[in-house]
Amino acid sequence: MNYIQRALESHVCLSAKTEKAVLLTGARQVGKSTLLKHLFHDGYRFVSLDDPFLEQQAKNEGGMFLTLNPPPIVIDEVQHAPELFRYIKIRCDESDGTGLFCLSGSQPFHLMKGVSETLSGRIRIIELNGLSLREIQNDAFSGRFLPTAEYVAARSKTASPPENIWSIIHRGSYPALQNPDTDWAGYYGDYVKTYLERDVRELSAVQDLNSFRQFLVSAAARTGQLLNYANIAEEIGKSAATVRHWISVLEASGIIYLLEPFANSALRRAIKAPKLFFRDTGLACYLTRWLTPETLAYGAMSGHIFETFAISEILKSFSNSGLDYRHFVSFYRGYDKHADKKEDQETEIDLIIEENSILYPVEIKQNANVNASESSAFRVLDTVTSKTRGQGAIVCNCPQPGMLRENVLQIPVWYI
Repeated sequence: MNYIQRALESHVCLSAKTEKAVLLTGARQVGKSTLLKHLFHDGYRFVSLDDPFLEQQAKNEGGMFLTLNPPPIVIDEVQHAPELFRYIKIRCDESDGTGLFCLSGSQPFHLMKGVSETLSGRIRIIELNGLSLREIQNDAFSGRFLPTAEYVAARSKTASPPENIWSIIHRGSYPALQNPDTDWAGYYGDYVKTYLERDVRELSAVQDLNSFRQFLVSAAARTGQLLNYANIAEEIGKSAATVRHWISVLEASGIIYLLEPFANSALRRAIKAPKLFFRDTGLACYLTRWLTPETLAYGAMSGHIFETFAISEILKSFSNSGLDYRHFVSFYRGYDKHADKKEDQETEIDLIIEENSILYPVEIKQNANVNASESSAFRVLDTVTSKTRGQGAIVCNCPQPGMLRENVLQIPVWYI
């Protein structure tokens, strides 16, 4: 299969020119090794700590390991030997050069602990996600998503509708799956098995793998929904504390993302639970047994899976621009007074993007036809007097962007 150009390439190359070390993190199989091999094939030695012998050497004889494998070097799966970080620090401090070490690894929580304690100030950390729709379509547009007329005008220059958006959502974002000859069910079956046998046992002493598999399915069935630990615990017959721990394992491995609620003192009746999103829609479909794009598109989970896809694409647009999306995004759900209602009504805004104290609300609908009334919840942000409500949008399956009302756009999901 041909190499798929990644949006992060320029950020990785620039970091290697300005920093002594670069760490590329992300879930397994998102293309970290392939990206580093593509960018640093000239002048760099490549070693992988998936090799048991090299892993043992890096753990027990870090100084000797770097003597035998001097910089500039790419070290893959570096999470297997966190003991190596202290020796990398020494080499970085001894040299005035840049781009000495290009590291990659999954399990970012464990990596972050070692990096923050040892390599602070010497390393640039970059997160690689699965392929974005832009990357799948070979679209070079690099701007981060904002629901504004300016963004839509810029995006319209290169955006093109996919032949079948549900096929892309169902197929998933892992690079290997872009080869049409790759068996979808077989790939995800192997992925889950490998993940259970390796990463889970490295991150957590999970003994009951059958219960963990049930937990995976239960979590996937709740993608795009509020996270309720007790509800999942009751379904799989485990304690809420166990579920909370296993959720942290999925998050640490890059399998899920927890979208935090918008917090402001003006919104006193806001629900404080986060929303759970699988980072890859194909994996969520596999775990919940939606085996074809057609059954998914008309199935009971289509709305939640569509929202999961749209949220994931928006987050990728930020990270692929070199920004940490965690500082920009949230959602809102609460009970608020409505002018035309006698009682407080539940209000929800699927996504809020905040930049420069401006709040950009986004509603996500799988329908092709939407109307302005579906953005009525945006008005709740007007009560947040310390910030300004900016232009909002309904992201949907409409064929073209348009204006629904003043300050509210409709934006096709493929415009993200």
